[in-house]
Amino acid sequence: MPDLAVPPPSAAQPKLTARAGFAADRVVHFQIADDEAGQRIDNYLLVRAKGVPKSHVYRVIRGGEVRVNKKRVDADYRLATGDSVRLPPMRVAVAGTNARDEGAPGVRNIVRAFEYPIVFEDDDLLVIDKPAGVAVHGGSGISFGVIEQLRAARPTARFIELVHRLDRDTSGLLMIAKKRSALVRLHEEIREGRLAKRYVTCVAGDWNTKRRQVKAPLVKFLLPDGERRVRVDTSGSADAMPAHTIFDLVERFRGAAGAFALLDVDLKTGRTHQIRVHLAHLGFPIVGDEKYGDFAINKALARSAGPLGAGFKRMFLHAARLTITHPRLATRIDLSAPLPVECTRFLDVLRASAGACDG
Repeated sequence: MPDLAVPPPSAAQPKLTARAGFAADRVVHFQIADDEAGQRIDNYLLVRAKGVPKSHVYRVIRGGEVRVNKKRVDADYRLATGDSVRLPPMRVAVAGTNARDEGAPGVRNIVRAFEYPIVFEDDDLLVIDKPAGVAVHGGSGISFGVIEQLRAARPTARFIELVHRLDRDTSGLLMIAKKRSALVRLHEEIREGRLAKRYVTCVAGDWNTKRRQVKAPLVKFLLPDGERRVRVDTSGSADAMPAHTIFDLVERFRGAAGAFALLDVDLKTGRTHQIRVHLAHLGFPIVGDEKYGDFAINKALARSAGPLGAGFKRMFLHAARLTITHPRLATRIDLSAPLPVECTRFLDVLRASAGACDG
C-alpha cells in the first residue's frame, strides 16, 4: 500500500484519535495504530461510531465516503498499521439524552463525561469499581453507559473497550482494555477459565450448608414485552449453555424478620444473569433482585419501617475480587473492591434486628 502522510490537524479538519472515530459536522482523518490493525473496517467503525445507525455506517462505506489511503474500500477491508482513514460527517441517532429529556423529540444523545473510582490502571488495563444502577454500555433504551462516559472523559485515549460486563444493578470490579492486544489476551484468559472472579451476595432464606455447587444449564428467552430473561433448562436443549457456580456460606441471619444469608460466590462460567438465576433456582433469591427475586421481600426491605424495614433499595450483588494474568507482563494480579456502604449498612441492620448465627 502507498505510504501516504496523514493530513495535519487544522481548525476545519481536526485529527481525532481512532477511538473518537467520527464527528457530526465535519470530515475527519486518523491513522491506524499497531494495536488496531487486523480489524475489518466495518467492525472497526461500528464499535467506534456509537450512536450512529448501523445502516448509515454501511451506506457511507458502500458510497465510497469512507476512504483508506485515499481509496475506496469494501466493508471487509482489513486495516493495516499506518493506514490513513477518512470519515465523512456522521450524525448520532436522535434520542433522549438523560432522565431529564429522555424521549424528547429532536434531542441528540449527549454522553456525560465521567470517571469512576480506579482500582488499578497502567498503559494496558483499567479496572474500576462500578456503582450499582449504572449500565456498562448504552443500548436497550439506555443512551449511554460506563464505557461511553469513560471515552468522553478521556478524549485522547486511542482505545477503550470493555473486557467483560456486569449487570446494571451489580456493583464492583469492571475491566476495561486500553490496548487491543490487552483485550485479545484477556478474552483468551476468560475463554480458558484462567480468570478468577468472586462475588458477594445476600440472599433471602435459611441457607444451612457450608458450600453448594450448582451445575445447571441456562437458556435465554424473551418475555411477551420483549424483555430478555434467563432460566435453568435441564431438558437437553441445544440452546442451553452449561453454567457452574460455587456458593460458600459467610454468615447467617435468623430472627423475627426472617432468614437471610451472606454468600461468597465463585463464578466458574460467565453466563448472563448466572448467579441470579442459579440462586433463584435453589429457592434463595438475591435481596433486591427485581427480575428473579422476591417482590414482597424487596418491597418490605425498601421501606424504612416495619419488621423488615431497612431502607435497602438495590440488588445485593457485588463483584468483590478478581485475579488475572497481566496481558503484557504475564504476572498474576489480585484486585478487590470493598462492599458499598449501603450493603454494609444493610448487613448491620440484619445483625442488629435478626441476630447473626455462625456460618
